[in-house]
Amino acid sequence: MKRLFYGWKMVAAGSALQFLQAGLMTQSFGAYVAVLQAERGWSKTALSAAAAIQQMESAILGPILGWFMDRFGPQGMIRVGIVLFGLGLMLLSTSSHLPSFYAAFVVIALGSSLCGFFPINVALINWFERYRARALSAMSIGLAFGGISVPLVAWSLQAFGWRATAFTSGIIAIGVGLPLAFVIRRRPEDHGETVDGLPSQTLTTPSGSSFSEDPTRDFTAREALRTQAFWLLSLGHGFALLVVNAVVVHAISHMNQGLGYSVAQASFVYTLLTLSQIGGVLIGWWIGDRYEKRLICAACMLMHASGLLFLTYAASVWMVIAFAVLHGAGWGLRGPFMQAIRADYFGRSAIGMILGLSFMIIVVGQIGGPMIAGALADATGDYRLGFTLLAAFAGLGSVFFLLAKRPPRPLAR
Repeated sequence: MKRLFYGWKMVAAGSALQFLQAGLMTQSFGAYVAVLQAERGWSKTALSAAAAIQQMESAILGPILGWFMDRFGPQGMIRVGIVLFGLGLMLLSTSSHLPSFYAAFVVIALGSSLCGFFPINVALINWFERYRARALSAMSIGLAFGGISVPLVAWSLQAFGWRATAFTSGIIAIGVGLPLAFVIRRRPEDHGETVDGLPSQTLTTPSGSSFSEDPTRDFTAREALRTQAFWLLSLGHGFALLVVNAVVVHAISHMNQGLGYSVAQASFVYTLLTLSQIGGVLIGWWIGDRYEKRLICAACMLMHASGLLFLTYAASVWMVIAFAVLHGAGWGLRGPFMQAIRADYFGRSAIGMILGLSFMIIVVGQIGGPMIAGALADATGDYRLGFTLLAAFAGLGSVFFLLAKRPPRPLAR
């Protein structure tokens, strides 16, 4: 029987790690926002700042983490990160005022940066090329499934309180996540494997010397920065995250306060969004390595924009369902392609640094989405103006992906 390629074991572990982070905090944060605002009286803007702290820390550390991973690999970083993530959740349970709440999120953010989407993607990019989109889509199923646990977290918040929920979440994160982190390895070549588990493409001449069929090489980080594609992809990605992060932080509050749904009902809408996200991931598994990713991403941006508009002006439950299906499917389909398309364009040799540098641009969307929605909701009394503005930005982001054509590879030195 043919031995299973170890890269797929890493995909499974990475997917489980993403499930833990998404379920315990990333996708459940909106439920925390609704509960904390009611209990502590903190404003939407103040609570959005916690999400901003997490994204800002990722952007600041991005180039440093990218350099470190290119040089030493992501495996040790992921192990340390899962421990910090769990400790941050435990620290969150002790918060009694905004400064301590923000301090807990600094620890959570650091842990997420070290063990989250970025390092897991770098690890898998180093193990896959031909099946890269398929591997990254499979890993993202964990992120999507994390949303299914939002109703469970929302129930725990109401039944046991946010402090007990946060502390227990921290214990689960470390107890389950640390063994998974030890599955992650650096490069296949270090363990007697080849990329994709396929035979090496290096050929041997009659004289015994070896050469590669491909006369080109991977981009360095500096060379990637000089391409138009690097900036267009980063801007498109950033504009997508304007919507994604605003929905994660504020959708439950909008449905609760603006549309009259209970927190539990809004959480079940989020479950439908998650199921649609899973559907998008599965479609990405099927088409990601067959069709041009930038065109798929451009279509997904229009799905983000229209979905958010349905939520903003929902006059019936069917409009809320349309939001969940469109936004969720667009997120699930587009999300894994963001790293896969960069690896396709620039290669894997400096992919950690290239992704780290791009994070310094996309952080504008990660921070701006929740802050714009929260600040305008505080100023106007509802989310309509903020959500409408973000939907327009998502539509513009579609154009960036259409223009982001693959740059020619540099010739081997």
